[in-house]
Amino acid sequence: MESLVSTNYYFRGQRDFYRGKVRDVYNIDDNLLVMIATDRISAFDHVLPHPIPYKGQVLNQIASTFLDDTSDLVPNWKIAEPDPHVTVGYRCDPIPVEMVVRGYLAGHAWRIYRDGGREICGEKLPDGLRENDRLPTPIITPTTKAKSGHDTDISFEELYEQKVLKKRQIDQLVQYALTLFEAGSQKAADRNLILVDTKYEFGIRDEKILLIDEIHTPDSSRYFYRNSYEEIQAKDQQQRQLSKEFVRKWLIENGFQGLEGQLIPEMTPEFIESVSNRYIELYEQITGKTFVKRDYHNIGQTIEEKVNAFISQNLQGS
Repeated sequence: MESLVSTNYYFRGQRDFYRGKVRDVYNIDDNLLVMIATDRISAFDHVLPHPIPYKGQVLNQIASTFLDDTSDLVPNWKIAEPDPHVTVGYRCDPIPVEMVVRGYLAGHAWRIYRDGGREICGEKLPDGLRENDRLPTPIITPTTKAKSGHDTDISFEELYEQKVLKKRQIDQLVQYALTLFEAGSQKAADRNLILVDTKYEFGIRDEKILLIDEIHTPDSSRYFYRNSYEEIQAKDQQQRQLSKEFVRKWLIENGFQGLEGQLIPEMTPEFIESVSNRYIELYEQITGKTFVKRDYHNIGQTIEEKVNAFISQNLQGS
């Protein structure tokens, strides 16, 4: 199966380039960012050895849809989507804190709770909860962004004390995060899904806070099926979810959690195709649209031409 593993362009006005775990990001004239969502996939802070076809397109187009749908609620960085794998937007100074909103006890929060923890990032959790139970009210569990390795949980009190952000900035981030989570939850409910938890990233441009990066994608969010949730919980079974968590669980079951000495298990063609299908399933479920698989033939040249055309139109005279 064809895929987009990486890019190596030099666009007009390009100042620098950054390759993340799954995205290639180009700084244009210190004003715009060209963010290319490749088909690379990461887990436990490792990029897995095989890409997932159409994953980048799925992530980019879901994020693009939600950025458009919520732009009247929270200002964001997006300007245009010149290619199915590409979003161009305003360059911002990233805020080094991720706002993780949790409506259900799942993933990282569940693992802390299962091991006896009853507090996460200063948020106290009641006794008697099971994995994937709905929380009394959504909570925000911030993490500090790490340049490498795991992000670190942090409480709002610690953010104040360490002067990472000003109080008014944190208050604004809380308001934005809860507003976005409510909008995402409603959109999910309309599509027979539950938005379980998600993370939001923000940046500052001209002293204004903007939502940046992706939003409500399977890499940044976890979804359950709404119509079967109660029945599955009543039977104390694992929820069927549309997120990257199933990849993490597959890795754990096969002896890999990113620890020293552990080897990434073999990703068979069948497994790769199943992951691709799960990403496409989420796209169609959350957007209500039929996914149109892009043509990978000459994809590198196609992206380069589309991005350069956009830059030329938006940097006239620069």
